[in-house]
Amino acid sequence: MSENAIRVCLIGQKFMGRAHSNAYLKVDKFFRLPERTIMQTVCGRNAAELEAFKNRWGWQKASTDWKSAVADPQIDLVDVTTPNSSHLEMCLAALEAGKHVACEKPLAGTLAEARQMRDAARKAKKCKAFVWYSYRRVPAVTLAHQLVKEGRLGRIYHVRAYYLQDWAGPEVPLIWRFNKKIAGSGSHGDLGAHIIDMARFITGDEITEVTGAIAETFIKERVIPHQESDGGITGGVTASSKKGKVDIDDATIFLARFKGGAIGTFEATRFATGYQNKNGVEIHGEKGAISIDFENLSWLNFFDRTEERKVRGWHKINVSHGGVHPYASNWWPDAHSIGYEHTFINQAADMLSEIAGKPGVTPVPDFADAYKTQEVLEAAVISAAERRPVKIAELK
Repeated sequence: MSENAIRVCLIGQKFMGRAHSNAYLKVDKFFRLPERTIMQTVCGRNAAELEAFKNRWGWQKASTDWKSAVADPQIDLVDVTTPNSSHLEMCLAALEAGKHVACEKPLAGTLAEARQMRDAARKAKKCKAFVWYSYRRVPAVTLAHQLVKEGRLGRIYHVRAYYLQDWAGPEVPLIWRFNKKIAGSGSHGDLGAHIIDMARFITGDEITEVTGAIAETFIKERVIPHQESDGGITGGVTASSKKGKVDIDDATIFLARFKGGAIGTFEATRFATGYQNKNGVEIHGEKGAISIDFENLSWLNFFDRTEERKVRGWHKINVSHGGVHPYASNWWPDAHSIGYEHTFINQAADMLSEIAGKPGVTPVPDFADAYKTQEVLEAAVISAAERRPVKIAELK
């Protein structure tokens, strides 16, 4: 770091590139950080699109040579937002160059690659390596984590987690998200990673066994697109008449056991007709329960079983009170809702604070933490393929 600033290099300027750029653009305006944030360089493959992106989002430089950008001695933090298959090469190059790293989730396309990344981060002792599990920064999720840590739910019995979308109908062509070589998996890694991470984070417990996994690909072939120009799910694609094989899951469901004795159900699908982004988790314990629906980001549902029975019931908590609820003091007056983009700004604040040696509201998941989620993803893949229970210990 120089000039009391953290200089950032962003690799990738598509959907996540926009979300991360917005976070770096806004974080200094809403949070008092130990160091200034400088949006130094953005990297991508299309020079014309990249230059327009740079100007729109406030980056100082644009480069189609990510390797040179990563090696730039001015850069302090390298942020990787590219498809999963490129995470390993880019993150390892950044760590070898002595940079802090922030990587989109899931950590990698395969468990073997994730293990390499975890081990490299451990060896690079002066470098911090973060993973963008930004839903941890939803105030309701952070508050739920705090309530569990305080013992307000007591012993945990049940975890229910789901992430339901419906965008992947038969009309969608064969974009990279349906290619195992690039994406690693389908709904399982893309959506399931989020809910596995949230369950681990909120409960503070680890999954020790996965069983009963079912993975299904509903659309076996899709039309091959000529090009994908804007990185969207369906936008910017011109389709040909030729079809190619889909080799990822469209939906994955599995059961799990936790170290502390709880059991869990997890469901991730892109074929939940009628749900564009239905994401939620329920956790039930001996003293209470919580329920979070990501279509209502500002609310946490909390049930306190220790209350007097005649007034016992679900409390709908608006998690927006400054000085009381996580991150609320940095945003708007009570009950003025925040949205999806604010989760990235909240994480950027915590991440940049950690780099500066002054931890933020909650610790940011590192590569070792994200690797544990990757183990659960892998266990579910094996369970579905071999139709058997899989202990996480098998994967060590």
